Amino acid sequence: MNKRSLRTTLIAIGIPTVYAVVLRLLFGIESWANLFSVMTVTFLFCLPTIVGALTVYLSDASKARKTSYRIIAPWIPVFLFFVITLALALEGWACWLMILPVFLIAASLGGLLGGYLKARNMNNKLSISTLVLLPLLLSPLESMIESLPGTYKAYTYIDIDAPADKIWRNVTRVMEIPEAEDTGYLTRTLGFPRPVKAELNYEGVGAYRKAIFTNGLVFHETVTEYQDLQKMVFNIKAHPHEIPSTTLDEHVVIGGDYFDVLSGTYELEKLPNGIHRLHLYSYFKMNTTFNFYAGLWGKWIMKDIQNNILKIEKQRSESM
Repeated sequence: MNKRSLRTTLIAIGIPTVYAVVLRLLFGIESWANLFSVMTVTFLFCLPTIVGALTVYLSDASKARKTSYRIIAPWIPVFLFFVITLALALEGWACWLMILPVFLIAASLGGLLGGYLKARNMNNKLSISTLVLLPLLLSPLESMIESLPGTYKAYTYIDIDAPADKIWRNVTRVMEIPEAEDTGYLTRTLGFPRPVKAELNYEGVGAYRKAIFTNGLVFHETVTEYQDLQKMVFNIKAHPHEIPSTTLDEHVVIGGDYFDVLSGTYELEKLPNGIHRLHLYSYFKMNTTFNFYAGLWGKWIMKDIQNNILKIEKQRSESM
């Protein structure tokens, strides 16, 4: 690679990376939160598109002509942005894993756009300048649109070969959970706290149940419906001020501005041959302008938590 080619490559990668970091810093200023926010369609979808367009547009024409280059090359500044924001603690690991698929797809689409603009003989500088300024124009407009909270249901179940009373004891109160019993692979990968135990002061409506997780996360649960050995419904409340700031990224903290768990329900159904089916479902709320995407992740996370608990309850009911 000659010096000119190296210089062009560094520019094509460096400028989009710096642009992304500067925009992240700008969108993270608390006093400007009413105009610019990271948790917006503008930032999560528009930013990587522009990064991709810049990467290809600033590249050598010989490279920019290749479709494969237009699709893959924009991933380099995205991953550099990933590393820089993690190193500077601007974003957490969980947030990045959730938004990375969006960033990569949007960056590739932007790369195709950048290649198209580079191939055309028109005032491309004006087009690129407009793209670069687009987030600063769109974000204030998006902030004027009220986000509509969406309520979602996460449903899971498991079949257990044990008597109903034995299962129910493990449902109402969950004894200490060693780390070896934890099978919550998604939540573990995202760095979410793992379940430790659940305490219940008595069986019945109005009872207080406390679900304790690692790193200071506690679900405060109030039983609103109770049928012994059959059904238990409870409201769930997590208090963000109780959760240490190092436990969860501010954008995914439970009970925060964007994500909250509302209620949970256990139902025990009798099946043939002494088998019981234990149902567990929960309702949670998302409050973003991109609930269509955030809601999917919310379901996956809640189902992972619930399946983890159900497996523990099954293993204990069948062995204890």
